[in-house]
Amino acid sequence: MPIRLECLSHTPLHGYFDPAPDVLAEVERVEAAARERVRAYDPELVVVFAPDHYNGFFYDVMPPFCIGAAAHSIGDYKSLAGPLPVPGELARELAASVLAADVDVALSYRMQVDHGCAQALEVLTGGLDRFPVIPVFINSVAPPLATLRRSRLLGEAIGRFLARTGKRVLVIGSGGISHEPPVPELASANAEVAERLIAGRNPTPEARNARQERTIAAARAFAAGTANLRPLNPAWDRAFLERLASELPAVDGMTNEAITRDGGRSAHEIRTWVAAFGALSAYGPYRASLDFYRPIPEWIAGFGAMHAAPAAAA
Repeated sequence: MPIRLECLSHTPLHGYFDPAPDVLAEVERVEAAARERVRAYDPELVVVFAPDHYNGFFYDVMPPFCIGAAAHSIGDYKSLAGPLPVPGELARELAASVLAADVDVALSYRMQVDHGCAQALEVLTGGLDRFPVIPVFINSVAPPLATLRRSRLLGEAIGRFLARTGKRVLVIGSGGISHEPPVPELASANAEVAERLIAGRNPTPEARNARQERTIAAARAFAAGTANLRPLNPAWDRAFLERLASELPAVDGMTNEAITRDGGRSAHEIRTWVAAFGALSAYGPYRASLDFYRPIPEWIAGFGAMHAAPAAAA
């Protein structure tokens, strides 16, 4: 019942507004090394914990967590589009097991995932369909949000189920650390934006392109120091990454209010890393390596990558 973990930041801005060539080359080197680890490991099942950015989940029904029994990538920005090879019956059994562990989770047979999921699969496996994959959505942008502790417990429940399958499993956490891109909030939205946050599925190509152009423009302004967005927080990022490596339960004390204050509104995507490490921790003690961290203002992100394995296998 082996397991490996890969966690990494994602960005929709790669290829649209990139950092200096040496920084980009370093990111790509780290990603290539992770991809080689995954190739050598050759997982029989991938479980990817990912957020959504009002592309697949909306306020008409916004669950804190959802397991996909069937899923399709929408292909926003430059991410790959198409179906994910989800083992539907195994995903349903996973959802039932998590519910039996007293962690409330939804189940979807028509999950839409965006770059937050697809980019991690492409970077780490070379595509969407290289391995069987179960996507696990964690709400990270639409308040009210579950606590970090609940994300950890979700991961642990999933990890216990995965251990019983006997499969060679890869768990992925995909999300930014400190960052606050221009994602609207329902509480302050006008009627038009509010309707998009409630029921904005399947926008026209023109509407999606306009949204993407706004994000690119915000990144250019942020890198120039003229955007009204919360600064990146490298010290906070590094402290969080250290908790993952050495004292995972300590994340339980990180409140939602403190995460927003110190890391920015979209820093709540750290839930995906917490859940992935929670799944790994269900297999026993582990060893984690920090492969990369750097604040990258062009991508409006504290950008990081870690990998980990059970201590006996590391």
